[in-house]
Amino acid sequence: MSVDFHPQGALLIIDMLNDFIDERGSLVVPGASRIVPRIRQLLDDARMQGIPVIFVADSHSEDDREFRFWPAHAIAGTWGGEVIPELAPQPGEPVIRKRRYSAFFGTDLDLYLREHGISKLYLTGVLTNICVYATALDAAMRNYQVAVFKDAVASLHEETDAFIFRQLDEVLQAELI
Repeated sequence: MSVDFHPQGALLIIDMLNDFIDERGSLVVPGASRIVPRIRQLLDDARMQGIPVIFVADSHSEDDREFRFWPAHAIAGTWGGEVIPELAPQPGEPVIRKRRYSAFFGTDLDLYLREHGISKLYLTGVLTNICVYATALDAAMRNYQVAVFKDAVASLHEETDAFIFRQLDEVLQAELI
């Protein structure tokens, strides 16, 4: 199903990294590979319509404090921290590297979006309840319109997705597609 993106929109592809998606990864999200074809289709649609595509990638140092809670993953400069080949960025497409859940925290994402006149963000990726939700929340707090493709995000459990979709709708008034 093709999508007509808002002309001031941008597609964010969040944490579709080898460590989370490839079976050899260090912190694989079970079943997340099911969303790859849908994200690929959205990526193709956005590129064809001239809509900016922004890749968001966890990027940690080897001693990151986050590893107190999670196994080591997405270490900067490693295979695990790179976008999966099926969704690889093209030259000129930005990769926003982040050390925390939100794509806005400690990055220049907001500056990039404002410089490019972007007012609506379309979110895809993993995990629905962590990095996708944190990014949606921060985007809404910065007055961006937020849309989330329900068939292009994944978490560890369908019940978790259902809860987060309700939060996105009721709390953020995000568009659920």
